[in-house]
Amino acid sequence: MDSERSTFDLMTTVEYGGCSAKLAPKELSELLGSIPLLKDKNIMVDIESHDDAGVYRLNDETAIIVTTDFFPPVCSDAFTFGEIAATNSLSDVYAMGGQPLLALNLNMFPSKDEIPLTVLRDILLGGQSKINESGAFTMGGHTIEDNPPKYGLAVVGTVHPDNLITNSGAKVGQKLIVTKPLGIGVVLAGKRMDMVSEETYQQAITEMKTLNKKGAELMQKYGVKGATDVTGFGLLGHAMKMAQSSNVTMKINPESLPMINEVAELIEDGCIPGAAFRNLEYVKEYIEFSDDCGIVNKMVATDAQTSGGLFIAVDTDKADALLQDLLECGIHPQAAIIGEVIEKQSKDIIF
Repeated sequence: MDSERSTFDLMTTVEYGGCSAKLAPKELSELLGSIPLLKDKNIMVDIESHDDAGVYRLNDETAIIVTTDFFPPVCSDAFTFGEIAATNSLSDVYAMGGQPLLALNLNMFPSKDEIPLTVLRDILLGGQSKINESGAFTMGGHTIEDNPPKYGLAVVGTVHPDNLITNSGAKVGQKLIVTKPLGIGVVLAGKRMDMVSEETYQQAITEMKTLNKKGAELMQKYGVKGATDVTGFGLLGHAMKMAQSSNVTMKINPESLPMINEVAELIEDGCIPGAAFRNLEYVKEYIEFSDDCGIVNKMVATDAQTSGGLFIAVDTDKADALLQDLLECGIHPQAAIIGEVIEKQSKDIIF
């Protein structure tokens, strides 16, 4: 194969890519609830809590985190797509405070002549670059014929059982921090419609291929027990699940949400992905919206984030220090405190 990077445009193969390609959350939740599961005393987290990954205790010192994620192309360049998909797959391990250990490639790619095979090579090279950055080891994978292409990873990570972070660990009185700016889905839609600047688009690309590794390290440093990552169901969808699992209400300030450049303007101009409307429909009965909460804040908070940041509940006396570390590490310059955890109310979120 040619050693040069492929120039094939992956976006010509899809209508919806990245985490926007997920099934509607309401129907998915109903479906999963009807599937019986075997139980074991060593299962620490399974599908019932809607957490980021499954966790199984091996012994008093080690638990394994198991997760998988894959999706259709979210950008034109194959190598970049590989980076983003792998970063997204690794994120669930980081959201639970773990360290990725093993990875398997999941590939769906046409075997005929529609797309050059060099494109698959570049996707895998991009993914491997992020696996290497995480410190995990690639153990193999599986490839089937399918079009449009899809790529992701199955990942096994490790964590000390006492240091596990889950979406049921939020406590009343804590502050809420988000590590990456919102609006990735809006920017990607703007790119397809030629409504967004190249600078803003590249900012979104950079955010999507930034590992949540540093955030995981800092969560452990500050004793965080409750967190999740923000992906296909949007900030409010994932915050809602975290509030329900923790039996609390989350009070989020819409004006404090960090956004990628141009996102507010894009939403005001009508550039709103369909996934945001599906997510809003999913969460609206569980959220109390203030009268002055405008369309921009509603839609950016339900925008599907591909490879988004961490959503963290941290003790109030540690929140400023954690935020400062995030801002000073050079990786999360828009990290922000966006709200607080309060006693359980009639709604899961006050927004």
